Formats: sequence, structure tokens, C-alpha cells
Amino acid sequence: MVDVNSLIDVKNGTQAKRIFWDADIYKLELEQIFGRCWLFLTHDSIIPNVGDFTVTFMGEDEVLVVRQRDGGVKAFLNYCTHRGARVVNAEAGNARGFTCTYHGWAYGLDGALESVPFEKEVYGNVLKKDTLGMKEVRVESYKGFWYGNFDHQAPSLADYLGDYRWFLDIWMDGTGGAELIGPPARSILKCNWKTPVENFVGDAYHVGWTHAASLKALGGPLSVLAGNKHLPPEGAGVQITSRHGHGVGILFNAAAALMGKEEGAMATQWYAENQPKVAKRLSEAQAKYYGSHFNASIFPNNSYLWGTNTFKVWHPRGPNQIEVFTWTIVEKNMPQALKDAVRRSMLRTFGTAGMLESDDSDNMESMTNLNRGPHIAAGVLNSQMGLGNEHEDPESSNIIGPSAIGETSYRGFYRAYREFLKAKDWDEIRANNGNWKNELLNR
Repeated sequence: MVDVNSLIDVKNGTQAKRIFWDADIYKLELEQIFGRCWLFLTHDSIIPNVGDFTVTFMGEDEVLVVRQRDGGVKAFLNYCTHRGARVVNAEAGNARGFTCTYHGWAYGLDGALESVPFEKEVYGNVLKKDTLGMKEVRVESYKGFWYGNFDHQAPSLADYLGDYRWFLDIWMDGTGGAELIGPPARSILKCNWKTPVENFVGDAYHVGWTHAASLKALGGPLSVLAGNKHLPPEGAGVQITSRHGHGVGILFNAAAALMGKEEGAMATQWYAENQPKVAKRLSEAQAKYYGSHFNASIFPNNSYLWGTNTFKVWHPRGPNQIEVFTWTIVEKNMPQALKDAVRRSMLRTFGTAGMLESDDSDNMESMTNLNRGPHIAAGVLNSQMGLGNEHEDPESSNIIGPSAIGETSYRGFYRAYREFLKAKDWDEIRANNGNWKNELLNR
């Protein structure tokens, strides 16, 4: 049995290292986190037409997501209710229905079992087709981004995102919406799913060191950070964490900092022209963040960089391996030339073979695999940077760390992680709605 209280010390900002390797902890995560949290599935731009589908994962369960005839979206576990074989073998496409290649059982877009070969001859009147449709998964959308949830007692997606929506809206809706450019690149990393999530949730500390060579090669304003010779100046950014562990690190006015000269000029002009529109559409307070660089994660395993414009899901494949899905984020109203420039820049930096992606992957794998050693695994991880300096953000109602370099978002992620592992159900989690800030602020 896992002693969850021994894993995470919220007050002192430490975590047990065994969370990156232990098989029993991983099993509990699949049940308590991936079994009850909202997990990213797809975006409207990926399945725009009736019959469009994509295959993805929720934890280790394979899921089929389909655009319905009424324009809605449904998701199903991708297995045949006859003998459990996979129904859809393609990663994505368009179809009028789905047929299992094992015995030919056929399902409609709505998951209903429509036909069975030689049904009367071999089953007689035994088969009750209306009870044998594909198992449906609860889905909801926020600004065109579709998420699934196995737990029907979970709050709505909007409530799960909570006050963190204040920051999502800046890029998801500030200029009329966002979209993903796919299909996703897919890659395997030999690491625990939490190592990339914590890196993306707000780690600016590693940038000048891990990415020193890449920053020098890329040039641009962030190259001065290479080798950790300079810290971002005071007031250059903030760290944010929220109720359910979603977090973001923001570097002000740096969205185009890693783009090439011409690409960066196009993007900078776009942000300058649209900042007043964001203020009008959303608020002046949100507009001040528009054009900044966001490194962020939506709990538990969905991360994105806005500015570097990558959108990722870290699908667990056991405690020491993940499959990474990577898309490019663009704003819908961007001119095509800028969308193309953004995509080129993303592939160069955080695509599967991107320069910065490769840098990060080495760290993530070593953080996981070293924990096979019993003496190393016995230690704790430290996330105490900025501890005690946070306060409640009056604009967004989240917890804010007033520096670009800090680990506020780490501590918020692992506070939520502990809560999900401990709670017996969503009612117990809801009962803590009024106390989570006190936990982080040590009040």
C-alpha cells in the first residue's frame, strides 16, 4: 500500500524521488489521477467534418474520438465488445462507420453496434445489440479543445480549469481562437510522465544552462541567458499555480524570442497589432500578458509553450516510459505566412527532433532512470525556490510567485498530485476548495 503522505511535503517543498519509478505509485496514479481528471483528446481543427476521427489515449486506455452527424463530438474506448480486439487501426481519418477487422462487428459513428455477420444464423435471438455498443467516454470542450473524463462525478471541464482559464483565454480566445496544426508527431521517451510536465509547468531556471548551446546557435534576445551568466531582470516574469495543479511560467514580451529574425519580426508585429484587440475582447489585465512567452501544463499531462507554440500530451506507458504527441499552436486569424513561420520555428525548437526538445529529453530520462538505484531513490527532490514569497494574484485569483525564476508552479502541481492520490472521490476534493491556497501559502 502506498503511503501518499510520505511522498509530498507541501509545506517544505519536497517530493519523494520514488514517484518517478515505483510501480505501485504508478498504478495508483492511473486509478486516482488518470481515472478522474480531464485528459486532452483533440481540437476542433483536427476533426472539423462529420465522420472525422482521431485515435488517442487516456492514461493507458486507447480512445477513438469522432465528429458526429449533429456536429458534436463523442469518444469511445477503442475495443470491440465481442472479443476485445481493436476496432480502429488508423491514427486518424474519415469514415461512415467502424468495423472490427477480427470478426466484422460494425459500429456507427455514434458507437452503436449496427451489424454482426451471420447474426441470426450463429447467434439466433441471444445477442442484444443495443447493449453492445462501444463504451462511451464523457467529453467536453473548452474553446474548441476537447477533453475526456472517465469519472462522471468530476466537475465540468470549465470548473476543473477554474481560475486558470484567465490565462488560457489570452491565447485560446484573445484574437478569436486558436487551432492546432497536425497530425501530431509521435515519439517515445524513456522517462516518467511527470518529469516533462514539471519541466513545462514553470521551469525557467534550467533554460540558460540546459539550453546554453542551443540558445547560442539560435541567437536572439534569450541568448544572453546561455551559461547562466545572467538572470532575467526583476519584474521580467511571474510563476502561477491554480486550484487543480495547472500552472504557468510567464516571461513578459518574449513570445518571439526564439524565432528567427524575419519570423520574429512578423510575430512581433502581429502581437503589437493585436494587443489592443485582446484588451477590448478580454481585459486590460490579460492584454498585458499577450505577446509574452508561456511555459505551462494543464494537470495532469497536457503541456504547452505559447510563443514557442508547441502543444504536447505526455501519454504514460508504464512508470518509466511515455509516448509524446506534439502539435503546433497557431491563432486562427494569423495570416498563413505567419502560421507557416510559427510552425517552422516550433519544429526547429520543440519538434520531435528540435534542438531544445533534445536538450530536455536527456534530463527527463536521467531523472527517471537513476531511480532504479535504491540509494538514489531513497532521497527527496527539492522545489523550494521562491518558497514563502507567493501571494494571491488579485487579477486572476491564482497563486502567484513574483519572479520569472521560481518553483511556485512545481509546488502547486505536486500539492494537487498529492490531493488526487489521497482523496477517495471528487466530493472529498471539492471539500478542500476553500483550503488549497492556505496549504501553498503555509497559512
